[in-house]
Formats: sequence, C-alpha cells, structure tokens
Amino acid sequence: MRQRIAVVGGGPAGLTFARALHRHGHPVTVLERDPAPDARPPGGTLDLQEGLGQLALDKAGLLAEFRALSRPEGQAMRILDPDGTVLRDWRPRPDDRANPEIDRGQLRDLLLGPLDVQWGRGVTRVAPGARGDGALVHFEDGRQETFDLVVGADGAWSRTRPAVSSVTPHYTGVTSVETSLDDVDTRHPDLARLTGDGSMAVYGVNRALVAQRSSGGHVKVYAQFRAPLDWHANLDLTDAEAVRSSLLALFDGWAAPVLDLLRHGTAFIHRPLYVLPVSHTWTHVSGVTLLGDAAHLMPPLGAGANLAMLEGAELAESLATGPGDPDETVRAFEEQMWARAGRWAKMTTAGLERLVSPDPAEALALFDQVQPS
Repeated sequence: MRQRIAVVGGGPAGLTFARALHRHGHPVTVLERDPAPDARPPGGTLDLQEGLGQLALDKAGLLAEFRALSRPEGQAMRILDPDGTVLRDWRPRPDDRANPEIDRGQLRDLLLGPLDVQWGRGVTRVAPGARGDGALVHFEDGRQETFDLVVGADGAWSRTRPAVSSVTPHYTGVTSVETSLDDVDTRHPDLARLTGDGSMAVYGVNRALVAQRSSGGHVKVYAQFRAPLDWHANLDLTDAEAVRSSLLALFDGWAAPVLDLLRHGTAFIHRPLYVLPVSHTWTHVSGVTLLGDAAHLMPPLGAGANLAMLEGAELAESLATGPGDPDETVRAFEEQMWARAGRWAKMTTAGLERLVSPDPAEALALFDQVQPS
C-alpha cells in the first residue's frame, strides 16, 4: 500500500515536491493556510539557477514551460554609488539562461497545475506517531488527520519544525522594508531606466537600496539597513507617510533619483531578516521531515528558494522511485540536505555581512567575485 503523504505549505518548496510526486503518479495532499491562491500578493521575482531551481523544474517535468515564462533579460544587474554614479552595469548575453527571472505568481501557477491543494487548512502543529507510525496533523479548526509522512515546507515560522527541532530563527541585525511601484515604464520612466531590465542596487554604510523589476512594469524596492529589532518603536508601521519619511531620513544625502524609489513607493512592508543556525540539523524523526526555510532559513541572497525547490524534487523522486524503506529514504535525504544547505547558509551569511557593511566597497567586491565576466 502506498504511503499517505502530506506537505504543509504551498510555496515553491512544497509545490515542487508535490508536482514531482504527481509526475510519478504518487498522490500527495498539499495543506495550505491561505484560503485561495490569490489571497495575498505573491511577492516579487525569483532567479532560478541552472543547477538548482531549473534542475528541480526539470525533475518535475516543467522546465520547458518555465523557459517560456521566464525573463533572461532579468539577469541584468546595475550597481550605483549613493551619489548616483554607475559603478557596474552587467547585462546578460541573449543566450544566457544561467539565472533567468520569473515572477513568484507565475511560478506558483506553473507548479499548481493539476495539483489538488487543500486551501484554508492552517496547521497548528504536527505530532510524530508514538511508535514511529507516521504523524498526526492538528488543524486550526480543531480537526486532526494522520499521514505516513508529513513534509514541512511551511517557511521561517514553521508549525512542523517543532516536531523535529526546538530551534527557532534569530534576527540577523539587518532589517528590510519593502515597497513597490506599478506601471513604472509609463508612470515613472526615469525610474524604469534607472532600474533597467533586471536589478539595481546602491550600497552605503550599513545600508542598501535595491530595486528589482518584475513583469508588467512592476518594480519591488527593498531598503535594507542594520538596526535593532525594535528600531521602529516610535514609528507607526501602518502609516505609509511616516515610514517613508523615516526611510528618507535614513538615506539622507543619497542621489535624488535613487531616493525617488522611496518617494514613489505605494506601501511599505517591514521584513526583519531572520535566519536559522548555519549548521541546523536534528535527530531524525520517523514520519516527519522539513524542506527549505523550515529546515535552513538563510539570508535572501538568491539561494533559499532554489535549494528548497531542488530538495522538494529530490525527495519526491527518491520516495517515488526508491526500492527501499521510505523512512530510510527520508533519513538519507536529510543527511544530503544538511550538508549542501550548510554550505549555502555559510556563504549567504557571509554575503549579507558584506552587502550591508560598514564598508560599501565590500558589496562591490562581492559582485565582482560572483558575477560572470
């Protein structure tokens, strides 16, 4: 008899896991807290790397569809000095498919496909079986359901994680405040040119401003800075004009065109950056495992979603095709995940230290180190 498998979380990790299982004809239950796919904005854009996110989509049978949707031109990257001087302006070749961008909403819809997602099924906790016989899922409505395997792909504040680990995320010391501009090519053509086809970043002392283009003339803007977690204690974060004024003061002296990204932002979302320990592991628990941010939350420097998707695809492939004991399959997967994620967590943690640094030259040096020539 086939295992009853559930994945908690309908983000890139959980949906990639489910689609890869579906491709192998194995049923899977997707449990998602949101009441519908469009219940909240899907977020900005993701670059999917050839050996990570794109490989995951290939394992799920979706690579060709991804390539039709993705934006290779979105790989472009421009770096400015706070005074507006262009320091770097890298543009991909027409045939460059190393890290094409795709809107999170488009990726979600691509992954959803034929999946039967149980929307509005918020999980409160997961309890391993007393005798290693699966796991019991507790829902917000008071109901319970037992599965042979529960895969927690429910993000930074995972409700599944406590079943295997008591570790919780800690604040990095860096806060991000997100805003956005719509119809930028028509309404703000100067800012459209400033941002370019991909991303634009400006690095100062312990702060940075990043603009990232999505499809449809949409631009996400991220103000990042080092500050105590309670930096906003005397600020009403629901008051957009008050937040705007605070950020403009924080970036005072920067070039006017750069600050216009904040002046024209439509709303502001506070996102302090949290991480799990670089070497986060746990003692294997039969019937429960984790993927992505639930397992290895790291700074958002382009690796997290890619890793999470590949993990989902690999675990699904192993469960669907492996001849051995499913519990041993999960145990082996965890060992592989921990080793690879630990390397990436170490790199991204060091990267954040250099990108939001007392010495802005560190960010430029990091760009030159990782960007293709």
